[in-house]
Amino acid sequence: MSNPESTPQAAASSTSPPSHAGHIHTPLCRSCGAPAAAPAPAPWTGDSPPPAYRPIRMPAINAPTNTAAIVLSPVPLPLPVPPASPPFAFQAPAKRIASPDDIARFKDSTHGRHFLGFVASLSASVHGRKLSDPLPSPPSPAVSALLDLISALSAFVASTPPFPHSSRYGNPAFRLWHEKLGDSVNELIAPITATATSPSDLAGAEVELAPYLLDSFGNGTRIDYGTGHETNFAAFLYCLARLGLITEPDYPAVVLRVFASYLDLMRTLQDTYLLEPAGSHGVWGLDDYHFLPFVFGAAQLIDHKYMKPKSIHNPDILENFSKEYMYLACVMYVKKVKKGPFAEHSPMLDDISAVPNWKKVNSGLLKMYKAEVLEKVPIMQHFLFGSLIKWYGS
Repeated sequence: MSNPESTPQAAASSTSPPSHAGHIHTPLCRSCGAPAAAPAPAPWTGDSPPPAYRPIRMPAINAPTNTAAIVLSPVPLPLPVPPASPPFAFQAPAKRIASPDDIARFKDSTHGRHFLGFVASLSASVHGRKLSDPLPSPPSPAVSALLDLISALSAFVASTPPFPHSSRYGNPAFRLWHEKLGDSVNELIAPITATATSPSDLAGAEVELAPYLLDSFGNGTRIDYGTGHETNFAAFLYCLARLGLITEPDYPAVVLRVFASYLDLMRTLQDTYLLEPAGSHGVWGLDDYHFLPFVFGAAQLIDHKYMKPKSIHNPDILENFSKEYMYLACVMYVKKVKKGPFAEHSPMLDDISAVPNWKKVNSGLLKMYKAEVLEKVPIMQHFLFGSLIKWYGS
């Protein structure tokens, strides 16, 4: 807890005479008597929590309360995905998390650790890589099948135009789009499992894989989307990795081709059907919908010669490089859909822009993803567990 005497308000009161009823006195300089401005709060450097006092806006209801713990926590490290071996016993996955105790069990479980390690591995695989860079190895058949899946879902948007709708969120046509996804999900997954060395071993895998995919694109009833849905798409990819359908040499393609295409599709869905943000952190979130493209995008920019975190404030850089770096594309999208000063509608992104380098941004975001997504009951209560991502006691 900071000393109240060290706040800008206290500093101002020590340099100005007491105010009388109905009058507000401007702080005066002790040397010359001129009006003195209160000192600006120090920007976030990544080594300390974001400042608690920002005079330009009111406190946010969803402001993070555990920033010190996040900063002091270790950086999640890449871990290999433990392979699953036949014979498989595929099952319909189910929700298991309902309390903070359940979160603690998942965090300490084998698959809790390795799922986070998988996300960190994907991030590490794209250090210094642009979206248009040649891949270190040709896309595997499973990666190509994943891209075909996303292309098919994009075609559903073209055949499902939005209804005339006056509300800010929730165009009902999204329910039709989601129904098309549900009707064809097994057919969409089949070409992916067919790329296995022994496809017969994966007979019936759709019963376990389909629920992850169905929950990767938002909720068809509520017409919303958030980081929990994004995490289910990462879980879908993790399950494919457990089955050996995607391997570590595929990781750059998984991020730069598959996840980038997934992000493009989600932006189309969000804009076309006006998806409501699910569990938005308001102004304290990175983005009303996404988290992982900021992680992967910061990894892309590590050791860039010219672009620094503060470069997000340069509109020319955003215009010219947003098609190459996911982080810049996300910032550009935020600036397009939110109005007013950037520091007011996106204070967390504004604070992060003061971090000296992208490596610190990337490591800080990985820690934040663990704490603000994977350890939050309202998000993880929808996470699914089956034979590929096992609940701790199963």
